[in-house]
Parts: sequence; structure tokens; C-alpha cells
Amino acid sequence: MQAGIEAMNIYCGSAALDVNLLAKARNLDNDRFQNLLMKEKTVPMPFEDPISNGVNAAKPLLDRLTEEERSRIDMVISCTESGIDFGKSMSTYIHHYLGLNRNCRLFELKNACYSGTAGLQMAVNFILSQAAPGRKALVVCTDVMRTSVVEGGMDYSFAEPSTGSGAVALLVGDNPVVFQVDRGANGYYGYEVMDTCRPVPDSEAGDADLSLLSYLDCCENAFREYEKRVADVDYESTFHYLAFHTPFGGMVKGAHRTNMRKFKKAKPDYIEADFQKRVAPSLEYCQRVGNIMGGTVLLALASTIDNGNFETPKRVGVFSYGSGCCSEFFSGVVTAQSQEKLRPFNLAQHLNDRRMLDMETYENTFKVNSQLKFGTRNFKVDYSWFPDAFQHVQGKNRLVFSEIKDFHRRYEWV
Repeated sequence: MQAGIEAMNIYCGSAALDVNLLAKARNLDNDRFQNLLMKEKTVPMPFEDPISNGVNAAKPLLDRLTEEERSRIDMVISCTESGIDFGKSMSTYIHHYLGLNRNCRLFELKNACYSGTAGLQMAVNFILSQAAPGRKALVVCTDVMRTSVVEGGMDYSFAEPSTGSGAVALLVGDNPVVFQVDRGANGYYGYEVMDTCRPVPDSEAGDADLSLLSYLDCCENAFREYEKRVADVDYESTFHYLAFHTPFGGMVKGAHRTNMRKFKKAKPDYIEADFQKRVAPSLEYCQRVGNIMGGTVLLALASTIDNGNFETPKRVGVFSYGSGCCSEFFSGVVTAQSQEKLRPFNLAQHLNDRRMLDMETYENTFKVNSQLKFGTRNFKVDYSWFPDAFQHVQGKNRLVFSEIKDFHRRYEWV
């Protein structure tokens, strides 16, 4: 019995910022900034939110299904830390705007940046259980980080260049032509730590140094648990490629360097060559989007599939981490057919098509963002606020966020 990803797509907004412009404007130390290994970040527009992003990521997957195939989707799982309500799940909105069968489980998972992996593994185990043979699950990982002006001014730190916005949608079933998950090959590791958290709905708090240490600790020990459960595993030779949760590229590079030292006693030059060969393909898209929380590790996986060499089937090791914390190392097989299945979605072209903002336009989004705090009762989006970005979605049958009326969010197809 097989299970895994049958189809996947991303949607990372209509606008982006060259983070080199941001670094200069914030007078960031150049050496530290270059170590982030970031190029661009998606900037959410007022007409974009986690629900519109999630629907726009998922719709192209469903458009390729027959009506009978669509009716076999038994659950929609939204995975996020950008929820719009303490009770109502975003999966209900996503399900509605995708026009799916009402005989469907709809629920939401929240576990920092681990949520996407939690949703994927829940869906995989639903398929493997054979509780409903032939049925499928739609997993939508979607998050938005809106920058806004706060009292006393913004804290312009090295976190700003790496925060992103976007969604990854996965169709999970028993014909995993995109990513066949290795059954039973999982190493978990988690414990209570106050590294990064959201004590209030609209901003994060935490300790950057502690977050790095807990990420490194989990990366090592999740793999050690994987080794215990899977026979004859070697960190280097077992996995042709590696895809990590990517808060920023430099963090991934540091984690891989640490693992290669601990598991392989490797020297710096060898580690660098191995990083370029096995890890760098996963960073191509993450470097252009930023951290999209629960979806980031799956964005890294999509980047690996698109940019790796899969003339023959190859195994990809995946490390997922969520602050607070929970982590998992798992793996799966990617083939030439996986690339063929992913290529029609033109993921790189989607990123190329975003409107590139100047600093003035980027900072103009802050004031609007401050009006879209968690719990907003009424709000009306004016599409003329950022007309250049809106033109990038208009006429493309994209879903946009239009208003909140008595807490009920409303959307339009444009």
C-alpha cells in the first residue's frame, strides 16, 4: 500500500520585495545579512489573506480532476498559525470557495511551523488506514505575516527580510506520483521551549538564539530517532536530496553543516560541496518567498522536485521543525514522473510574475495592515490602494479578499 502526494501547487502572492533594498534601507550589517541567504520576500497585499492564498494554491489542483475524482476528497485540512478565528476553521472557507462535496471533514491544525507536516502525516495515515478506500485528502498550508507600524516604531531586525506569505496545497492519496512517503520512516523529537511564540494574535515574540539552538537540537535528534526506526540509514548516502524547514537559507546551511560534522566527521570543503549538491535545490523558492511557517518545508520539497535531477528515482530526506517545539525527520521517493506532474504548475514562473515593489510602496502597506488585526469586525478592501499589484491578479480567475462584515469574511473571483 502506497500513500503520499498526488499533486501539489504553491501560491505566493502578487507582490514581492528585493530584500537587498530592505537591508540597505534598514542599515543592516551586510555580512550578517548575506548569511541569511535571502533574495526576495513575498509582501501580502490587502486583498490577500491565508484563505485566498490557500484557495489559489489548491484550485489548479482541483481543476485537473474530474467531478468524480473531486467527490472523493474526504477531508480538507488547513494548517496555519495565521488563523482568523479562535473557533471557526479556515478549511470551511477553503472548502466553500473550491466548491467541494459537503460530505467532507473540515478542520484546522495549529502547531507553529510544524503544522504542514502534521497535516500531511495525518492525511497519509488516513490513506494507509484504508478506513475509506479510494478517498483523498486536501491539505492546505497557508500563512501570512503582515508587517505593520507599532507604537514606538518598528523593530527593524534581521527577522524582517525573512518573513513571507503564501500557501502550499497538497492532494494526498494512494497514487503518490509526486512524492511517495516512506511508510513508517519517521523520527519525532519535541519538548517545551519558549523559543518563538505568538502570545498575541498579530505579532511574534521570542529568543532568536534559543530558536537556533532548539532547531539544531531537533534536527540532530529527530534524525537519530529516524535511524533507530529505519535499518541501514546513513545521513549522506541514504538521501540523494535533503529539504529542511527554511526560516532562512543560512539556518539550513548551519544545520546541515552541524549534521555532517556529527554524523560524517566531514571537513568544511566537503560539507560545502555536499550542501550545493543535496540541499541547495531546496532553497531556490524559499529564498524568493521567505518563511511561510507551516508550508515552508513543503515549499522546500517542491523546490527540490523542480530543481533536482530525477532521471532515476531518488530518496529525499525531509526535516520539519515548529517552534515550541515539535520536529520530525521523514523521507520519500521522487521520480521523473514527479517532475512531469509538477512542471505544468510553473512554480518558478509564478514567482517571476509577482510585482516587485519599491521601499515606499512596501512601507505603504503597513498602515493598511494595521487595520487588519485579528478580530476585526468590519473592513472593506479598496482594490485601488495598490493598483499595480492588483493588475497582476485581475483577469486570472484568482480569489481575492474583499471585506469583513460582522466578522464574516467575503471573497471575490477576479
